[in-house]
Amino acid sequence: MKSIKLSFFAAALASSFLFASEGNSDNLPDFEETGKWSAFPFAFTSDTTGFAGGGAVISQGLFQPQTTFVAALSYGAEQDIITNGIDRTDNFSLGFLSYSDIKIPHTTGLFLSMWGMFSHYPKDVIYLDGSNDSDDEDGLVTADDQNFLTIKLKYVLPIGEGLENPDGIYKLRNGFAMDRENFGDGIPFETGRTDVGLVGFYQYQTIENWKETLPWKPSTTIPEWNDSGLRFYLNHDNTDFDLNPSRGYSFFFQYSSDYGWGDNLQEWENIEFKASKYFNLETLSFTQQNVLALNFWTAYSPSWENDKEILPGLATGRPPLWEGARLGGFSRMRGYDSNRFSDKAAIYGAAEYRAMLKWNPFKEEGWLKDNMPVDVDWLQAVGFIEAGRVNENYDFDLLSDMKFDAGVSLRAMVAELPVRFDIAYSEEGVGIWAMIRQPFDF
Repeated sequence: MKSIKLSFFAAALASSFLFASEGNSDNLPDFEETGKWSAFPFAFTSDTTGFAGGGAVISQGLFQPQTTFVAALSYGAEQDIITNGIDRTDNFSLGFLSYSDIKIPHTTGLFLSMWGMFSHYPKDVIYLDGSNDSDDEDGLVTADDQNFLTIKLKYVLPIGEGLENPDGIYKLRNGFAMDRENFGDGIPFETGRTDVGLVGFYQYQTIENWKETLPWKPSTTIPEWNDSGLRFYLNHDNTDFDLNPSRGYSFFFQYSSDYGWGDNLQEWENIEFKASKYFNLETLSFTQQNVLALNFWTAYSPSWENDKEILPGLATGRPPLWEGARLGGFSRMRGYDSNRFSDKAAIYGAAEYRAMLKWNPFKEEGWLKDNMPVDVDWLQAVGFIEAGRVNENYDFDLLSDMKFDAGVSLRAMVAELPVRFDIAYSEEGVGIWAMIRQPFDF
């Protein structure tokens, strides 16, 4: 059985939290207040980190009502590891900082977000060969550093909902967006919210267990796989509620490129497209909302040249393991390890049946209701199936010999943010993920 994967921090950086003020029956913020602070401890365990704990603070509406500030620190118990044939001990560590959706002064639709993280993993798994026919037993187990910084500039176009609500503020009650009966499934760009953006990114990665592994075997010092560059994107959301849609659709297009700046290992580029569709179904006797959610995603790295190598075993123009056409992890192919598959091209599809339950012990049971530090507005039971494949060319081979998995999930609206616990089964084992936000958001 695969280990529990807790990737809360990476997702929190990219997330735009809806904000709330306690004591407001409609869960709308009190604009006289700024920086509503919450603090909480956490603990988790996984193969890559061992047992770890830490603490986080979140401030919603810090200086501006639509912003979110997040900071977290975590440290792990001592782990026995092997690095380059030598037994030693190591510890997981992580620090995280994010400040998102800062409205640029004297504008109506221009927002700035920044997030960064430094981390050290004692037993990370790297799949240098992530082709469709590769063996999961060939993954390299290594201690490594993973540090990144991202800065995003987003412009909400003054069309559709961007005219009336560029900040994306919803009136919530019991975890549902109110007064949204006539939203979702409208004409693209005439309705819905559309934003375009420019994202600058940097990631620093080390591989400490390298001496017997290509392409770094000839190195005399700890290898680094660094990248930085720019992304350009277009995003259109035409749903009734972006955090938990019951109807409508959305689509996203992005071009990413590493231009080979500084000490970057190489230059690469990637194009990706994502689309989602939501159908509101009839409820059952024990449910208050039933939704069929469909998702399609595809990616292509035109720079990737499989017949050329920049280092032994490393294709020219290949994006790093965490970029490009890749599958596996908490958002796509959840029955497989993170970044298990990677190649020049990828395709992916998923279907989820989401049933929001009438039963909610956090609101009905006296002890739970009185002792929960945050509101739990609803519970959602989900069944899902996924299919995907990577390939060395973007052709019809992507539709043959595909990988499949299936699973179940329990989700909840906690402090006005969806939280999920997914279990997925594949031919390589079971993946268990604790994560925030719905999977199609990534």
